[in-house]
Amino acid sequence: MGRPRAFDEDDAVRAAAGLFAARGYEGTSVDDLVGTLGVHRGSLYKVFGSKRGLYLAALRRHLDEDVLPLTAAIAVADGLPAALAQAAAAYDSAPAAGLLLLAAAERAAADPDTAALVDEGLTALERALAAVLAADGAAAAPPGLAQALAATVLGVRLRSRAAGGRPGAEAVLALAAHLLR
Repeated sequence: MGRPRAFDEDDAVRAAAGLFAARGYEGTSVDDLVGTLGVHRGSLYKVFGSKRGLYLAALRRHLDEDVLPLTAAIAVADGLPAALAQAAAAYDSAPAAGLLLLAAAERAAADPDTAALVDEGLTALERALAAVLAADGAAAAPPGLAQALAATVLGVRLRSRAAGGRPGAEAVLALAAHLLR
């Protein structure tokens, strides 16, 4: 029987998600993780197998606790403007804000496991917006409108991250109003 774990795995994954969101995968060293999480290097490798294993656990946690609950709320929003405003203001937010977008840009093309998690998060947003369009009776909406709106939301979120967190819901709402005329 081994020694009991000296750290809380859930707390470690949560803290790692914030660190990866702030610095990216490549910008976060194992020394950064060990120092921030307060765990021994050997314990980190024993529990997560590698830096990549911890990264995937952090991204999974961000999806399950932040991204997917928000997309579920977006899917039942009171109309497309409310759904888009909610998505533009909060998609991929929470303590690990931007982790999904960063994973899409930095890791998805080179790591199939990261790509699968990114696809899950992006598809959830597209489905939520498609559900709102259907509920609004937008049967005449052009094919792919939900995907285009989701891509616009992601662009606004990325621009918001670069501009210090200013939400840009107005741009998404203007696009939706133009497309639905």
